[in-house]
Amino acid sequence: MDEVRNPFAPGAGSQPPELAGRSAILADADIALQRIVKGRHSKSQMLLGLRGVGKTVLLRKIESMAEESNLLTSFIEAPENQKLSELLYPKIHQILRKLSNIEQAKTLAHHAMRSLRSFASAFNIAVGDFSVSVNPEAGSADSGRLEADLSDLFERVGKAVQAAHCVWCLFIDEVQYLSKEDLSALIVAIHHANQKNLPIIFYGAGLPQVAALSGNAKSYAERLFDYPQIGRLDRPSAIHAIRAPILEEGESITDEALEAIVQQTKGYPFFLQEWGKQVWNIASQSPITAHDVTEATPIALQQLDDSFFRVRFERLTPKEQEYVLTMAMIGEGPSYRSADIAEILNKNIATLAPLRAQIINKGMIYSPAHGDIAFTVPMFDDYLRRRTHHPL
Repeated sequence: MDEVRNPFAPGAGSQPPELAGRSAILADADIALQRIVKGRHSKSQMLLGLRGVGKTVLLRKIESMAEESNLLTSFIEAPENQKLSELLYPKIHQILRKLSNIEQAKTLAHHAMRSLRSFASAFNIAVGDFSVSVNPEAGSADSGRLEADLSDLFERVGKAVQAAHCVWCLFIDEVQYLSKEDLSALIVAIHHANQKNLPIIFYGAGLPQVAALSGNAKSYAERLFDYPQIGRLDRPSAIHAIRAPILEEGESITDEALEAIVQQTKGYPFFLQEWGKQVWNIASQSPITAHDVTEATPIALQQLDDSFFRVRFERLTPKEQEYVLTMAMIGEGPSYRSADIAEILNKNIATLAPLRAQIINKGMIYSPAHGDIAFTVPMFDDYLRRRTHHPL
């Protein structure tokens, strides 16, 4: 069929044509945003899930909801090995510039800008194009202790936002890449803002280990955040995610084809988009059939192998690759025993612990329970077994 009209466009964080199966999470976010606008407390959230389940899509959707309500928003994707202070600086500067144009918030925005300047000096932040043309304020956000200074800064920003009768929504994707010190400081700053009843709300997204990382950073994090689990779609939602965009284009798909796609993708949103794209392209006419799905599956798998899977595998060192290949060779997960991997590799489990930790830090595996590990990328074990039989 006409590839120009293909409604499916798989990509990192790309909004799918039909955001199926996530209505409850979005409804909760809408209520939280409405509550904080009215000055009522609402919990911040950490969206947790494997790669490819649509966490970034949801984060961006909630950001859009906030913007539609004329709230102030800042979106950060946390890369590996970059300090939170450097990530926050330009975003907070941007927020304060906006607030400085609102008459009732001008004075407090100026005070917050001075605190931001102090913060930048205390943490040696290279300000670049975001230089602050005010003098730092002695004794404000300048101790060099991140937990204390970030709380001071959030309080100053929160008061300026409050004076403007607005709300600041901070979004951080890939939270697992924040250092323990940075995550701890962020949690303390959000907690401090809550205690002061300031109009700041936080939405984060990350891999499943983020809940444990947050709890380890600050024990009260489990009471500070809600942790919605973002998983694969149930069967009706997965079917709807494929069928609805096709019907929207005036085409159709058979029930058998839908069942075949759900079976191949296991309901994971990113994979549904990939199969939807390839099935549409390979079908000669409507309705799309199960035969079209059979023809499209090798193409979809090759696309995933060449990009989604391969990029992640090649980030690993040879020793790390050996470790994850051993996991896959044990069989289909979802989880594996660290002791079994050590036995196959003929290594002491304690000797392998640093290697295991390195792979966790790269976001490739996580520990769902003591002594267990699992892949953060759905169906990655299938890819590794394919790779072993057909090296790229």
